[in-house]
Amino acid sequence: MQDGPQRVTTKGDSERPNVARLFDYYLGGAHNFAVDRVLAEQIIQKFPVAEMARTIRSFSRRVVRLCVEEYGIRQFLDLGSGIPTAGNVHEVAQSLDPSCNVVYVDSDPVTVAHARTMLRDNLNAAIVQSDICDVGAVLRHPETRRLIDFTQPAAVLMVGVLPYVADEPAGVIARYRAALSESSVLALTHLTKDVEPELVGRLVGLGDDMGSTLVPRSKQDVEEFLCGLKLLEPGLVLAAHWRSDGELPGTSAAADASTYGAVGMV
Repeated sequence: MQDGPQRVTTKGDSERPNVARLFDYYLGGAHNFAVDRVLAEQIIQKFPVAEMARTIRSFSRRVVRLCVEEYGIRQFLDLGSGIPTAGNVHEVAQSLDPSCNVVYVDSDPVTVAHARTMLRDNLNAAIVQSDICDVGAVLRHPETRRLIDFTQPAAVLMVGVLPYVADEPAGVIARYRAALSESSVLALTHLTKDVEPELVGRLVGLGDDMGSTLVPRSKQDVEEFLCGLKLLEPGLVLAAHWRSDGELPGTSAAADASTYGAVGMV
């Protein structure tokens, strides 16, 4: 194995690492190969990426529980979902109410192939292969239309995906928000350099080396994305500490300090 990071493929072979399977490994999933695990362990030695992945997955779980238990939401659109494993949206939501519908969206064919296999027996969950920035294509997709009625409250989750949207993320968010009915929820996280600039800068460099551009943004930038939404308490804060009662943050303080999180109602 070479010393530097390998370029991560999106093809479905087992001989080269794949970004979706790397994150599956970080989250304790089983949908990864030996080549993914070797590279993942090399990266973990230099960066707290596993803790960062667990931090945003924990945020996602808390948001889903809140939507189902307190707001009666039974429809979820998870954008840039990755492989739906290790406590993902449909597992949490359907454990609370089996009637919950979930649509995952990801552009990576490897992710989609894994997800379709995992979800084949679940009539209330599906994955759509699409670029999340093509909002019209996502919303018009037959699986989206089958599972989500946008005249009723729904939750749109943008957890961990916005740093990969280099151009006009505010416009993308606004178009999804415009599709939502009153009492719907939009939740997001975002990588930031505000607290741990050196760590996040090195992480951005790692992404560049692996062919995956990351754009961290400031708290002010993320606040602008949330304009027009009624933010739930405690507002825009570090994701590890958003309503974290009874659920400890990650083991790495640096990882916990690298990501903002917020939830707003339409």
